[in-house]
Amino acid sequence: MSTAMGRARLVKLYTWLVVAAGAGAVLLSVYRLPIARFDLQLGLLALLTVTVTSRIRIGIPRLTSEIGVSDTLIFLILLLYGGEAAVLVATADAVIQTSRYGRKLKTFLFNGAMLACATFLSGEVLRYSFEHVANLHYEVFSGNYLMVLCVMTLVQYFVNTGLAAIHSYLKSDEPLLQTWSKYYLWTSITYVAGASCAAITARFINSLGFFTVLVTAPIISIIYLTYRTYLKNVKTAELQTDQARNHVEELNRYIAQQERIQEQFSQVEKLSALGQLASGVAHDFNNSLASILGRSELMMKHTEDAKMRRGLEIIAKSARDGAKTVKRIQDFARQRSERDFELVDVDQMLLDVSEITRPRWRDGAEAKNVHIQLDLRNHSYAQVSGDVSELRDVLVNVIFNAVHAMPMGGQLTLSADVADGQVTLSVIDTGVGMPAEVRSRVFDPFFTTRGVEGMGLGLAVGYGVIRRHHGTFEVESELGKGSAFHIKLPVAEVSAGTHNNSISGVTATPQRRSNMIRVLVVDDEEEVRNLLKDILEDADCEAVTASQAYDGLRLFDEGGFDAVFTDLGMPGMSGWELARAIRQKNSQVPLAIITGWGEAVSTSDREVAQVDWVLSKPFSMAQIGDIVQEVARRREATLKNTGRLTLVA
Repeated sequence: MSTAMGRARLVKLYTWLVVAAGAGAVLLSVYRLPIARFDLQLGLLALLTVTVTSRIRIGIPRLTSEIGVSDTLIFLILLLYGGEAAVLVATADAVIQTSRYGRKLKTFLFNGAMLACATFLSGEVLRYSFEHVANLHYEVFSGNYLMVLCVMTLVQYFVNTGLAAIHSYLKSDEPLLQTWSKYYLWTSITYVAGASCAAITARFINSLGFFTVLVTAPIISIIYLTYRTYLKNVKTAELQTDQARNHVEELNRYIAQQERIQEQFSQVEKLSALGQLASGVAHDFNNSLASILGRSELMMKHTEDAKMRRGLEIIAKSARDGAKTVKRIQDFARQRSERDFELVDVDQMLLDVSEITRPRWRDGAEAKNVHIQLDLRNHSYAQVSGDVSELRDVLVNVIFNAVHAMPMGGQLTLSADVADGQVTLSVIDTGVGMPAEVRSRVFDPFFTTRGVEGMGLGLAVGYGVIRRHHGTFEVESELGKGSAFHIKLPVAEVSAGTHNNSISGVTATPQRRSNMIRVLVVDDEEEVRNLLKDILEDADCEAVTASQAYDGLRLFDEGGFDAVFTDLGMPGMSGWELARAIRQKNSQVPLAIITGWGEAVSTSDREVAQVDWVLSKPFSMAQIGDIVQEVARRREATLKNTGRLTLVA
């Protein structure tokens, strides 16, 4: 705002300086005016200039300025009667021309002053450079006459266009030379043509009289028509240039969009490749953790040695921590076709995130004498369908990164905005920013700028989370100017029901029967199979094991099982196929899937197979115990039925 006001004051000052100079030129011309040399011919030339040629004007493209054919007669008056008369006629011509558009007084004065200054300087240069200029037209076209024409044309052209260009330059952001060359350079044609026509007319006007002006009128008309045609071509070329510029801009936008799509596709490919690798590794790792966790818990139950129990507790805790690490890696490899989401209040989530991160951006920062101001804008009144804990974790991680990027403090903005059916969650900081090469890799797995302090998984995991929520995750950053992370999610239109796929504890303990619960365990991993057998036996169950699904189905056909546990991924027949085969034989028997693929089990797959529970490896004894209790409760409820219960694990 201050810059615009300063520019306006500068334009105003320049305008009045030119007006003052023009007024001085007019007053000096009036003072030195040679009245004795005036005649009817000068009166007719002046009248023709201000009444006829002043109306023949052509607008300059992109500007409000105009040019006309009056220059020919002004040059002629300058050659015949001197600069003083030419100044007065030129000023009158400019004022009358401006009056046709009803402009302000300041515009009248400025336009008249510009032409007065240009004509006055032309006359003064000729006065001091050449003697007896008025008599040169009597000579045959000589070198001196040619010099006079060249000097007169150049001075008039450069002064007039220069003053106009400076005025346009002060009102715009374009450089002065660029403004002059773009809008005024090509007007030199009119000055050269006008001066040449004036020179020819002046050469013969004394021998042929004033009617020489009438003879040259067709020449002036031809020049005018030619120039107007040229100007139309210029306008057409400009229109084509504008169209080409628009096409280039559209092409640039298209290229930029394709680059963003390619960047996102590349990111998806990276995550997919890592996901496939992580998925296989995590499955095997979960099997090992299941054996470690289960065995340690089983041993803790049967030992009284305090030192041994502490060691086993450490082993169990390490196994659980390892399971959490594997789960984070599995976030790259989730192959679920759907997700049981719930409605998430965006504004409340942002408020929760601001409170969760407060110890980092306020307390921790102020302890280091760093001040970070959080601007929370959570008035979107929007809801999205998703996992609130996952979305919250993504925002928390981005805020932690933003705090790390502001070692000297700054402004942190957390906002939500709704537009076009999407809610945009933004985390904007005024930190150190990122160079282009870093910005292009922020979502790459294991890429970090923190050295040993970071793992490089935070933003990569967040990218995968947002993709699963059918959203986009983008970053804008410039070195030294901070960063802005934008998460776009579709606004929820319908209520999303919530389901709990996890194993819930059963509070009611059923009364024990005298006969044991008989469970079929099918798993191709010997360690996991034997672990399940030991845990079930510890829970007073009878466990029968099979290493293949075909063997398990054969054992089930023999009957007598209250539940079936089956692994998901097995050679030959998978756990899904085994579950469907068992359901065809018994629609009531409890089934449970135990899988090392983490949460890569969709609700639709679970419903088709009609399984009751899905357990992720590593599992705990408590989870197995809860299932056993539920099986016992169901068996009590179906005591009158002859079919027995089955649990798939």
